[in-house]
Amino acid sequence: MITITSEEIKARLDAGEKLHLVDVREPNENAEFNIGGALVPLGKILSMQVDDLEEIKNEELICYCRSGQRSMQACMMLESFGFTNVKNLAGGMLYWKDKFGE
Repeated sequence: MITITSEEIKARLDAGEKLHLVDVREPNENAEFNIGGALVPLGKILSMQVDDLEEIKNEELICYCRSGQRSMQACMMLESFGFTNVKNLAGGMLYWKDKFGE
C-alpha cells in the first residue's frame, strides 16, 4: 500500500484528472463532507462486498476516511482481494479540511 497526500490529490483534481476515490467512512460522515469519492464503508469491504469496485481492480484506487486509519485497513483488505494499485490518503479528511477547508 502506498500513501498519497492531500496536496497531491488536490493538485490532480484541480488539473481535471479523473480519480477513483473511495470514501470508506459511514454514510453520515460522507454526508457531512466529501471530496467526491464513491461511498463504500469499511464494513462492506471487510465483509468482502466489493463488487462495485471490481471493474477498477487494476487501476489506481485512492481510499480515504476521517483520519487515515480505516482507509489503511481498507487498502490492506483490497490488496488481499487482488487490487493492484491501492493508495491511502494520509491524514484523511481531518488533514484535508485543515489544509483546504470545506
